[in-house]
Amino acid sequence: MLPLQTFKHALLPALGLLAASLLLSGCFNADDTATPQAQSTRIKLAMLQPPRSGLTPLSDDAFKLSRWSTAETLLVLDKAGDLQPALATGWQPLDATSWRFSLRPGVSFHDGTPLTAEAVVNALRVAAAAAPKPRILDGVTLNVRADGDSAVIVSSAQPDPLLPQRLTSPQLAILSPNAYGANGVVNPINAGTGAFVLRSLNGTSSAVLDRFDGYWGEKAQASGIDVSFVPDGSARAAALRTGSADIVEAIPVSQAPLLKAEWVHEVPMPRTNTLYLNSRHGVTQDPAIRAAIREAVNRQQLVDNVYEKRADIAAGLLGPALPWAAGLRQPVANPQSAVKPQGQTITLATFSDRAELPEVAVYLAQQLTAAGFTVNQVVREYSQIESDALAGKFDAFILSRATVLDSGDPVAYMYSDFACAGSFNIAQLCQPAIDQALQRAAAIPAGAERRQAIMQAENLILRSDAAIPLLHERVIQGESAAVSGAIRDPRERTLIGTQTRVSPAAPAQ
Repeated sequence: MLPLQTFKHALLPALGLLAASLLLSGCFNADDTATPQAQSTRIKLAMLQPPRSGLTPLSDDAFKLSRWSTAETLLVLDKAGDLQPALATGWQPLDATSWRFSLRPGVSFHDGTPLTAEAVVNALRVAAAAAPKPRILDGVTLNVRADGDSAVIVSSAQPDPLLPQRLTSPQLAILSPNAYGANGVVNPINAGTGAFVLRSLNGTSSAVLDRFDGYWGEKAQASGIDVSFVPDGSARAAALRTGSADIVEAIPVSQAPLLKAEWVHEVPMPRTNTLYLNSRHGVTQDPAIRAAIREAVNRQQLVDNVYEKRADIAAGLLGPALPWAAGLRQPVANPQSAVKPQGQTITLATFSDRAELPEVAVYLAQQLTAAGFTVNQVVREYSQIESDALAGKFDAFILSRATVLDSGDPVAYMYSDFACAGSFNIAQLCQPAIDQALQRAAAIPAGAERRQAIMQAENLILRSDAAIPLLHERVIQGESAAVSGAIRDPRERTLIGTQTRVSPAAPAQ
């Protein structure tokens, strides 16, 4: 049965306002001793997920520290995914496994401690020895040593062309030596180098940051950030409507029409919804059947009806969040010819944790049925379905998948999902030509040649019809009319920067 669009907007604005008032009351209160002018320049931010690990940078909480511009890394990635300086101003390879990084002079941590080579060595050694390791260091053995007072040498056990890119991960942020305690405990309060200093964390409810006047770069225009963690999507949207928040993360698709159009900003994400087809077992091991499924898919219907046109139709695995991909993509040569389905039964599965995916499954089932297949649907929570998906127990599986990991490079994702030894190979795909293409791409340093090799590997994967890209997701960021300079980052590493401000002269909303 087609989902009714009216269901998607059934939440009344009044209910959203009530939810917001309950969840946000007290979360954005500024310091009572602050002057009215100081209060007016503070940014009220509503975030999707509360801290999971007390804001330690060794966890996914690191991305909050990065989005608040309080913790910084040696290097950062620009929009194209290229390296740019941050706490390091220069970097060069010394040999196949070692790189030298020159440190920015005149940098102080928020507690007044100077940035030194020994401080960087300490931070990276703690990360390398952490259990579990930060994701970016999975399978990597990292060694770090000081090279005088103003440089460090970072080495890997094996040649690693992406070692500098790894150091852009927010999980490898450099904090003051005073942040690192016993038993791997890391406390980021008053310990970063960024434009804002983290003053306090109130459990999973809120956080407070102030402008750091000793920042090495351009001073922040906002006097501070008052953060509230609001998991409920309707409450976050209502907070924007009522003025309880100036900037809101991750507005749900269903809530966007309830907001003023000028408050809604869509950012392409490096995330692709893909239909994985089992190439080893069942009816879909036949390439002609996989081709028939590919021809039956109507992507436009999914984008229009499920995502309300707030997504991009997928031409490949890599979408508009990687702006170089489209220009390097070549047509798939000699695609497999499809057979006419004769009622073959397909088990189509997905998970319910991402609200749109069960609805995508409904539409895909209708499209495949219209093409001549018989479709059985399976929908469970992700924790209850992942093991069966990885074991190849379904003919088809719909997955929303991040296509770049912390290094900003898609090779790790492609190897994990499509190599013979890939750890997340839901498609059960194993083709020597694909493995060779991925291995070649992995060995090339970052740059134009590596990108061309990545797209050659993508072409071979698409030719297999083991993965049918459906659409590329967007994140919807809410910003009030008073906000200027908010950062709209596809990788969700940055959000509030030195140019982000709230105008005190903006009219009340």
